[in-house]
Parts: sequence; structure tokens; C-alpha cells
Amino acid sequence: EIEMMKERFSKLLLGEDMSGSGKGVCTALAISNALTNLAASVFGELWRLEPLSHERKLLWQREMNWILSVCDHIVEFVPSFHSVTDGTSLEVMISRPRSDLHINLPALRKLDAMLLEALDSYKETDFWYVDQGVSVDISSKNQQQKSVATKREEDKWWLPVPKIPTGGLSEKSRKALQNQRDCTNQILKAAMAINEQVLSEMQVPDVYWDSLPKSARANLGDTIYYGLRQEHFSPDALLSSLDLSTEHSALEVANRIQSALHIWRKKESSGSHKEGKSKSNGSSRYSWLKVRDLVAECGDKRQLLIERADSLLLCLRQRFPGLPQTVLDVNKIQYNKDVGQAILESYSRVLESLAYSILSRIDDVLYIADMTKRNQDSSGSQLGSKTNAA
Repeated sequence: EIEMMKERFSKLLLGEDMSGSGKGVCTALAISNALTNLAASVFGELWRLEPLSHERKLLWQREMNWILSVCDHIVEFVPSFHSVTDGTSLEVMISRPRSDLHINLPALRKLDAMLLEALDSYKETDFWYVDQGVSVDISSKNQQQKSVATKREEDKWWLPVPKIPTGGLSEKSRKALQNQRDCTNQILKAAMAINEQVLSEMQVPDVYWDSLPKSARANLGDTIYYGLRQEHFSPDALLSSLDLSTEHSALEVANRIQSALHIWRKKESSGSHKEGKSKSNGSSRYSWLKVRDLVAECGDKRQLLIERADSLLLCLRQRFPGLPQTVLDVNKIQYNKDVGQAILESYSRVLESLAYSILSRIDDVLYIADMTKRNQDSSGSQLGSKTNAA
């Protein structure tokens, strides 16, 4: 373990450049990549609802302790009063854990433990998995279940197929799955909230500002722009009018909304600067009043658009919780220099991904169970009709 720890920290210190020539990435990005790669090697795509192996769990816990140990030495200095022997008090600076790490890191550790506990709860289940492409004997009893799963298998052809007993899931098993789904959904929301908060506090890099188009309206397109300007605005209704049939199209909409938001905010800040400059130049009172009213009117409209675009982006993220990172998020992570923010962002991101994967696998099982029950009810109704007719 000591040799492994030396190797890991050597890679971090070298910024992933093993030549030692100083061409590596910054420490913050190196730690973010290390945490992301660790999660990928331990959890992978999480194709089944089953406990992690003992070796993988130990690997995750051991290496996460190594990575998070950096946070013990990230502090902030605050004033404090210290009494000396003669009774006088002196103001001195003392160190304490940085506030964002002190608040968010214990919360993330708790969410981490809850997700591992959730996976451990699937040791004994009423359902099982069959790898697609494996030849199995299909009897008349499970032929119906196979036809139910056909569309689901086509949508996710690479995933193993969940199978349930012929009579369906027991009430106890279904209730446990639903409770686990609700709990995992809350964990997902908590991880998303922390990740969004950390990303919002990261500095927007110059490379992103330079890439923004000049017109927010042209960037958004007429459908979104006029939708934001409607008197009775509804983010759900506006999203329903857009083509969000694929993950790529949803991500493209998110990128356009974020770009427009930053264009408007940039104009908002530059408008405030020009307003102050006009005051200091001492132009005529009449012309200043006209300019002030015009600036105030444009500012109010722009602020309304910003608020509505924010709510639209939030609604989009909630509708697509597994959406990949936007261009802005990628740029923030890539150019971020703050190690503490890098750890919080990457840790919350991998937990968000893990929670979403567990949620998807639970939905797969519940989908098969619900469709099987509907088919059984339908078959029972048809049989009853034939009996009455006879």
C-alpha cells in the first residue's frame, strides 16, 4: 500500500507528466482526473443492482482517503483573541478548515456511504440478470416476460436484462425497490445541488468569454428567445416545444442557454459601468434622464430574461439528470486552479453519476415488473371474456 500511495502522489505532483519536464496539468486538474478515473475503475457503468466486491470497495475507500487527505491541510485564517499571562488580550490569526470544505465534504462522505449501503442491500433479490446474446431456453411461462422486455432491450442493447419470477415481484420486494428509488433520488438531488454550487463559484475562464457570440438572441434561436419573452412563461411548456429527443440535442440547448446567460450578464455589468461613467461626466440633466430611463428599461428586461433562462436551465437539468457536462462546465474544470473546489466538484460529480446509474437500474427492474403485471392482467381479462362467451 505504501508503494501504491507513493505512485499515486508522484503522478499528482508531476501533473500526470511522467517525463518530469514540467508539461503536466495543474494540481487541481490532476486531482480531479485522479478521482474521476478512480470512480470509473471501481464502479464502471454499473450494469447490475448488486453489491460491490470486497476488493473494489476497499480500493475505493483506501484511495479516496488518500485523495481527500489533502483537504486536511486546506485552511483559512480568521482573527481570534488570545489571552497572555498578564491578563491582556491580543488579536491573533488562527487557522481553521476552509468553510466550503468544512460544510460540503462531510455531506459528500455521508452520501458516498449511503450509496455503498444501497448497493449492499441487493445481496438477495427476487430478480436476476441474463446477459443479452446468451442462448437460453424460453418456456411458455417466461415467453410473455421476454416479449415485454423486447423494446427495453432494444433501447439498451448493451445492458444485461433483468428477469423476475413468473408471478411478478412480491409486494415486499416492490415496496423495498420503490423506497430505495426514493432514497437514491434524494441522494442524486443533493449531489447535484453541491456540484452546481461549486461550479457556480468557480471562475469563468477567459477562453470561454472569448468564445461567446455577440448576440444572445441569435445564439438562442427564435423559439427559445420568444418563449422566454412570453407574458405567461412556463419552463416546462417551453422545453416541451423543443427537440429534446436525444442527449446531444438536450446538451446543445443547455450550451445555448448558458451562453446567452453569460452574454446578458456581461452586458448587465458593462451597462452598470457605463451608467456610473455617464454620471461622473456631468452631461446635461435632460439627456442624462433619457439615458438613465433607457438603461433602466433595458436592464429590467434583461434581468427578467436572465431569471427565466436560469429557471429554464434548471428545469432542463432536472428533466435530464444524466446530461453530460456543458462547454462552460468543462472549461471551468479544465482551467480551475483551486484544489479544494476541484475535489468538491469531482467528488460530487462521481456520486451524482453513481446515484443516477443506480436509479436507472432500479427503473429497469420496475419497468419489467409493471409491464409484466399489465400483460398478466390483460391476459386474465381476455381469458375471462372467452369463458363468458363460451
